Amino acid sequence: MIPLKSEKDLGYLRASGKILSLVLKEVEKIIKPGITTNEIDRFAEELILENKAQPAFKGYKGFPATACISVNEEIVHGIPSERKLLEGDIVSIDLGVNFCGYFSDSAVTLAVGKIEARRKKLIETARKSLELGIKEVMPGKHLSDISSAIQKHVESNGFSVVRQFVGHGIGTSLHEEPEIPNFGRQGEGAVLKEGMVLAIEPMINLGTWEAEILPNGWTAVTKDNLPSAHFEHTVAVTKKGYEILTA
Repeated sequence: MIPLKSEKDLGYLRASGKILSLVLKEVEKIIKPGITTNEIDRFAEELILENKAQPAFKGYKGFPATACISVNEEIVHGIPSERKLLEGDIVSIDLGVNFCGYFSDSAVTLAVGKIEARRKKLIETARKSLELGIKEVMPGKHLSDISSAIQKHVESNGFSVVRQFVGHGIGTSLHEEPEIPNFGRQGEGAVLKEGMVLAIEPMINLGTWEAEILPNGWTAVTKDNLPSAHFEHTVAVTKKGYEILTA
């Protein structure tokens, strides 16, 4: 069953999303060569706590940090460390917020200094694919309409869509029904209804779509070690379309 949110629920989810959006914008400002992923993680956690919210990821199924910070070939679930970001890297920051028991989830991929053209195109394609996926959100549409829009844009630009990881429903739990793949044919899957809240998150690769998990049990990397990009928003289905709660 896909939970439908009440107006009261949506009020709390908007507040949660607003905090997360603010935190991510501040995190973007500190990304530069030489900063460690631990420093980014601590900065994000302090901001979340200052806003009277809790990090949604820390301790979730044993995850040890506030942010998932994935660099270059890391797709998702990168664990912060003393690793320093280098000029030319790309880094994905994935954050979740728990505000009064209501969850929001958002991610962005950023350039560290100047990056090569193909990495820049990878980031822009991932960002645009999220935008196009969100535009499919409205009552009466199917879940796979989102998936198809993402896949078509990504593959038409010469990149691949990660298959092992998907978007998800979100609300009073970090992960709820339904799963939202970033690939598929139009007109399939659940019909969207007003009150559904979805975390839509394209993960796309420069090379193969295949991934493997590092020995830490968390971090997913591309099988060919080529870069990956990840964007995500928490989106509510409204009467006439959609509302981006983490905009």
